[in-house]
Amino acid sequence: MLEPLRQGLPPLDPAAVSDAASCSLPARYEAVGDARRFTRRTLDQWELGDHFDDICLVVSELVTNALRHAMPANSGHGGEHNPPVRLHLMRWTGRLVCAVRDPSQDSPVARDSDDFSAESGRGLFLVDSFSDSWGWHPMAGALGGKVVWALFRLQPHAGPAASAE
Repeated sequence: MLEPLRQGLPPLDPAAVSDAASCSLPARYEAVGDARRFTRRTLDQWELGDHFDDICLVVSELVTNALRHAMPANSGHGGEHNPPVRLHLMRWTGRLVCAVRDPSQDSPVARDSDDFSAESGRGLFLVDSFSDSWGWHPMAGALGGKVVWALFRLQPHAGPAASAE
């Protein structure tokens, strides 16, 4: 299901980029709510609000994983120019990518668990289930860390004329 984890984004034509937005998130669990609100506002601006539920679930899981597993125990902030966690939303024609950058070099690890009553441990399973594809890659250069991303294919909605056919 989750192999290979270390993969880059599938080829996307840079000329087809429609919109992009990003926000930095503090190293606090309340940041997950900030990420959801940012995602809602952005999708509404892009007239993609009907995709909010699936995308928001994935954003919540990616941000939670970054805060829970990628933050050094003794660091609360990355500084003004290097926030600890950053959420990026990028829209291409027909596709949307959610990407979360964090300071850890460690790869995401999916837990194998048959305990469906467990309160945690299923985040990457949910990301895999609700997105069309996902992966991660290490950051290059001075930033360090990694980016975990999820891709959504945006299906055109059938209008009244299409449903009458």
